Amino acid sequence: MIRRLYHWTMRLAASRHATKAMAAVSFAESSFFPVPPDVVLAPMVLARPDRAYFYAAVCTLASVLGGMLGYVIGYFLEPVGIWMLGQMGKAEIFARSQDVFNRYGVWAVVIGGFTPLPYKVVTIASGIFAFSFPLFIALSVVTRGARYFMIAYVVRTFGPAMLPVIERRLLTFTVLGIMLLVGGFLLLRLL
Repeated sequence: MIRRLYHWTMRLAASRHATKAMAAVSFAESSFFPVPPDVVLAPMVLARPDRAYFYAAVCTLASVLGGMLGYVIGYFLEPVGIWMLGQMGKAEIFARSQDVFNRYGVWAVVIGGFTPLPYKVVTIASGIFAFSFPLFIALSVVTRGARYFMIAYVVRTFGPAMLPVIERRLLTFTVLGIMLLVGGFLLLRLL
């Protein structure tokens, strides 16, 4: 199953719809979708290393726009935002984080924007807590851009040489990725 998903992602990355699909995933992930765009960005860079930074720019722009939607949901539709956080299993974290967010909101946006923690939680919470919208956008551009351009650089630079290793050890890399994702969620629960 993992190998089929991998090959499907690689085919999508090489298709003419890849950029639109990546932009849609990046937009949706910032406000409500559970799958990070990294899983589309990395194979796209592997398929077309010459377009790595273009893909990173598209991913960044779509992510920031999606983050703005998350902010708007939290700010103008607070009950919907709280319901969405509850559906993601983040309502308890949200309740505990209000004081922390009010004191360290900049760091919450920076950490949420750059790390694999669910960014949608940060975008919705930023709106609910009425975090400065211009500062939210600026921090989102910097952190999301840094993340996606870093991924594009690493995959462009080291990916082609690593591709045969990744394909031979796909299960190992999948398990490591899942462990990192679970670690990110556990870290979020501790915050």
